[in-house]
Amino acid sequence: MPELPEVETIVRALAARLTGRRITALEQRRPDLRFPLPERLAERLLGRRVQAVGRRAKYILAALDDDRTLLLHLGMSGRLLFDRPPAGPHEHLTFGFDDGTCLRFVDPRRFGMLDLTPTDQLEAHPRLAGLGLEPLAPSFTGEVLAAALAGRKSPLKSALMDQRVVVGVGNIYASESLHQARLSPRRTAGFLRPAEAPRLAAAIRSVLNAAIAAGGSSLRDYVQTDGALGFFQDRFAVYGRAGLPCPVCARPIEKLVQANRATFWCRRCQR
Repeated sequence: MPELPEVETIVRALAARLTGRRITALEQRRPDLRFPLPERLAERLLGRRVQAVGRRAKYILAALDDDRTLLLHLGMSGRLLFDRPPAGPHEHLTFGFDDGTCLRFVDPRRFGMLDLTPTDQLEAHPRLAGLGLEPLAPSFTGEVLAAALAGRKSPLKSALMDQRVVVGVGNIYASESLHQARLSPRRTAGFLRPAEAPRLAAAIRSVLNAAIAAGGSSLRDYVQTDGALGFFQDRFAVYGRAGLPCPVCARPIEKLVQANRATFWCRRCQR
């Protein structure tokens, strides 16, 4: 599933191309994705102008000029592609804009979703309510992260993947951030020492920003809006590198399973 860097990469590309553009066409090929699509979707979107494109967690938010927001999630295999050839039976929505831009929403597994909601009710939307800290926000500090983790008895890696604690980090970037912060994924989340939470917050921000600069990580389905692959996977320190040397100390990277997800770490570097 695309994680925060992949979604942020897509959001920035959408914002650059679509801000100020008017929706002039929408072809809808099925009534649902993971959930039913909004009724009369084309009728409600045609003629609307995109005022801004942003993100909350791994949700893409397109604010429209009628005080509604288009909310979209890519799910496991969703792609948003500009000006590409038709993608066949997995292309479920095709948007046209007043400058001739074509945006295709392709989702082979159909785990993605799209909704249309009043902008002033966005924070209360069932998909957004209760979400945790935004790791790229200026307010994301060690003190704030420590408060969010306080009292949690789960392993630290599992806590970082809990969307009620911090959003969008995901499996890849949790492993990478913990390695950069020199913290064991097996540590109890609620018992970080005073100096450790700031170190972890800084590592999360550093890893995510580096991944965004690299266009995200392309392991299976993810591509950027122009069809190009991300290349942060070429820079992984630990993820997917079990048995290979740690780039810091050369000890072999180990793999363990936490909450049914693979975790990669260095036993020597991460305490």
